[in-house]
Amino acid sequence: MSAPNTQNTVTGPFYDDLHVNYIVSLGDKLDSPSSYEGAVTEHLRMSGVYWSLAALSLLRGPEDVDALMGLTESAPSKGEDTTRPVRPSIVDWVFACYDEKSGGFGGNCSGAIHESPCPHDAHLLYTLSALQILAIADSLHDQRLDKDAVEKFVSGLQNPDGSFSGDKWGEIDTRFTYCAFSCLALLGRLPLPDWGDCQNSTNGSEKRDGKINIHKAVRYILSCRNCFDGGFGSVPGAESHAGQVFCCIGALSIAHSLHLLNQHEGGADILSWWLAERQCDSGGLNGRPEKQADVCYSWWILSALSILGKVNWIDTSKLGLFILNCQDEDDGGIADRPNDMPDVYHTFFGLSGLSLIGKLSEFCGEHGLQYRDIDPIFALPSDVVQRVGLRAQVMSVSTGEMDSSTTIPVVTNPHIKTKLYRCVTVPRNHKTIALGNFQ
Repeated sequence: MSAPNTQNTVTGPFYDDLHVNYIVSLGDKLDSPSSYEGAVTEHLRMSGVYWSLAALSLLRGPEDVDALMGLTESAPSKGEDTTRPVRPSIVDWVFACYDEKSGGFGGNCSGAIHESPCPHDAHLLYTLSALQILAIADSLHDQRLDKDAVEKFVSGLQNPDGSFSGDKWGEIDTRFTYCAFSCLALLGRLPLPDWGDCQNSTNGSEKRDGKINIHKAVRYILSCRNCFDGGFGSVPGAESHAGQVFCCIGALSIAHSLHLLNQHEGGADILSWWLAERQCDSGGLNGRPEKQADVCYSWWILSALSILGKVNWIDTSKLGLFILNCQDEDDGGIADRPNDMPDVYHTFFGLSGLSLIGKLSEFCGEHGLQYRDIDPIFALPSDVVQRVGLRAQVMSVSTGEMDSSTTIPVVTNPHIKTKLYRCVTVPRNHKTIALGNFQ
């Protein structure tokens, strides 16, 4: 393993104003009846709105985000077509996408906002995006949010082997386990496992009182780990993929079960090595061997390495420069790789990557702004995670155990030899920084 990178040598401009304008204007462009992009992304608009809000939330404070995006208040169209009606607030739109029959959220409502029922099927992916939007808007306590129904929707998608389907049609993927854990954590409904009683027994083998079976869910995640490289696939025996690695490591972190990685030969280090090997000559990261670098893996891989305490195993300076080179210097936004067209998906994950390696904050003085940190587990601004009161498990940079701020109360589980904090630390170029309340 090469020596850790500790030099802040990233150079190149950061187009703050262009990125903000790109994000803010995107909604009107996609809503245009003549928009091809709007038509082909109609079914996943919920996730698109989440990516937009989360990206803007890293660059601007809560009040500015609300004013620019119409998060909690209706806002007039900012486009050239002044004949279109006033756009409802994003929060109102989110609730219009709620499917009362299933208890989950669909990817769009595709019509008048008061139409019922929602014409799009509910899905775990869009349910998580909806809850993340509500968390950003500080609206998780909105009376329209039926937490019992959403919990029942999530729990009902767990299969007998512990896996989760994405919706009623039955596709299984480790992504959906992460979505389920995140949804329940945001709702304050995630049951945590007691491995001291259950690890070597059959306790907790069935769902109870409509809750998910957390022990089976965690065991299913571990069954998707590959012996050869320590990575994780979408199902048992599937090829290791960086996106799936984040979902599995993030889910284990939320479930306070990261210690189970050490049951695998090589523990967390073999997985961290595989993740570090994803860095290409360009400085960017790819998702699998022999693939091109892609900005989105700046999130999928950096977030996993942050949880594992191994960000310093890659050259963060080269990665930062790669992300900056993927900016659109004319219209704003970030593309998958240099000279490609930008999109909001890669814009959000590119900004998140810059945040996780500490490069985004370096541009604060240049633009006279205070950028917000991204939480590497929940993919939300760290102050939002702190406000919601989420908790998590991460490994320290040096020992593989938890680090802590001395001012934060500690809750210790003697069975796992790690500590859980309302505020935990993650690595940033050899240093640890407090990111707020983690799951």
